[in-house]
Amino acid sequence: MPQRPLARALTALVAVLTAAVGAAAVPGAAHATAHAAAGVNYVALGDSYSSGVGAGPYDQSTCLRSEKSYAPLWAAANQVASFTFPACGGAVTADVIGSQVNALSTGTTLVTITIGGNDAGFADVITSCRFGSTSSCTDAVNEAKVFATGELPGRLDRTYAAIRDRAPNARLIVLGYPRLFETGSCGLLAMSTYKRTILNEAADLLASVTAGRAAAAGATFADTRPYFAGHGVCAAAPWIRDVSGVIEAYHPNADGYRYGYLPALTAVTG
Repeated sequence: MPQRPLARALTALVAVLTAAVGAAAVPGAAHATAHAAAGVNYVALGDSYSSGVGAGPYDQSTCLRSEKSYAPLWAAANQVASFTFPACGGAVTADVIGSQVNALSTGTTLVTITIGGNDAGFADVITSCRFGSTSSCTDAVNEAKVFATGELPGRLDRTYAAIRDRAPNARLIVLGYPRLFETGSCGLLAMSTYKRTILNEAADLLASVTAGRAAAAGATFADTRPYFAGHGVCAAAPWIRDVSGVIEAYHPNADGYRYGYLPALTAVTG
């Protein structure tokens, strides 16, 4: 996620096995789903939460794409006819409109995307909260929330419209971001409960705005928050990385993509 994507790659901002259990309960259900998806031409767009930052290992591009992200996992499990993966760590809506949509065509039948966190500057917000004072954290969160309700909706609308224009026959699925934190005890060096709480509230607002614009565009919104519940930073078994790596901090780890994002996508694709 060149220098600009790496700087923005920190963006942040239950029933995990429901789909798998449901398929196992019905004889042949998993086979039927894979068969139904066999004719799917799938393109995965978006930012670092789509490219798989945090899961590793990565391809040789600057986009930090991982085969352990939810998109390649879903494509492999469903034996799709074709899979294209232009998602890129650090991407903003302008990057999707300006370049990623070039991977779409009238033959595309499924598009997934996570986008908007970098536009709202959540990398800087999390940095302010992790290393700054309580007041600087509060100010950064409030500024991001103003952007999320003011400027971001129009950017999302233009992004979804560009996808529709390039792939008029595709189903568009917009995946949201999870809450990043648990708010219980987290050790002396962790962010305060207050900081973690207001960051989660900002994530909730971002999810609400994104869901609303996705619905307006006729897209399906896949809410990942229930799937990550109990597995944020400070959990006993976290699916979100803390500051273990500059690039990967506050992104899902491999379990987060497999047991959080993948079931969320599977739940809405049947």
